[in-house]
Amino acid sequence: MGRRRKGLPINGWVVLDKPEGLGSTQAVSRVRRAFEAQKAGHAGTLDPLATGVLPIALGEATKTVSFLMDADKAYRFTIAWGVNTASFDRDGAITETSDVRPTPEAVAKALPAFVGEIEQIPPAFSAIKVDGERAYDLARAGVEFDLAARTVTIHSARVLDAPDADHVELEIVCGKGTYVRGLARDLAAALGACGHVSALRRTRVGPFSVDNAVTLEHLEDLCHRDAGLEALSPVETALDDIPAMAVTTEDAFRLSQGRPIVLLPRQVETLRTRLSAPDGAGFASRTVLATYGGGPVSICEIRAGQLRPVRVFNL
Repeated sequence: MGRRRKGLPINGWVVLDKPEGLGSTQAVSRVRRAFEAQKAGHAGTLDPLATGVLPIALGEATKTVSFLMDADKAYRFTIAWGVNTASFDRDGAITETSDVRPTPEAVAKALPAFVGEIEQIPPAFSAIKVDGERAYDLARAGVEFDLAARTVTIHSARVLDAPDADHVELEIVCGKGTYVRGLARDLAAALGACGHVSALRRTRVGPFSVDNAVTLEHLEDLCHRDAGLEALSPVETALDDIPAMAVTTEDAFRLSQGRPIVLLPRQVETLRTRLSAPDGAGFASRTVLATYGGGPVSICEIRAGQLRPVRVFNL
């Protein structure tokens, strides 16, 4: 007989407005304790320096984390000119200084070179693993290593403000794997300057926006008053980009047992239309959310005229 999991079966997403100075793992622990939840995880690490949207999955929502990790994200950040640091943010040790202060116009002119699919070398102070060790642990220990460039996508980038000659504020919308600190490093180098991230705020992750985020203090107060469910978004919120298909009672039962269901030809054709690539060549994705009574049953893949469950929800 399996060991009974401690805590309450709380299922859903919390859109946390993470405060500065708190690590993502610490934030997850605080949220989990507030709800006394059995299980929790997050979608996309935020450095202690950063604030803003940190989606935290509770219970069955953890089965959808991987889909949110692939979602686009939006950031607002400030570059402080004149100083390079080891981590390319204000917490790192100073490695180089410069008197160059790029104008907002020069920054705006340089930004288009960083929009689209670009090659970016992750900062040494990152969570990437090198021979089984986290890069930031090796960097802190003074170990020298190289990280390979990776292809990332920046959809848009613009200058928001320049409060003084020493600072410029920017906003980007980007795909997964993009490092804001890496962009600040490369932008400064392209302008012949030194610069680091002095402030960073994530304003959106997929469907989750800072506009509907809750502060940690407010969330803990809600939970203290047994009103924490007010801050929960449904499990399927992270799957907004995935087509949903309602199934019958019998098919919902089969899927909940991990068994595939056979689709009718008209169902296959409907899904093919909804999942097809823009050029009409095959499926852009084979992922479908099966629902029953308006609630999620399982995340499925369509193959050979069948819906095959990949993640089954126990709700």
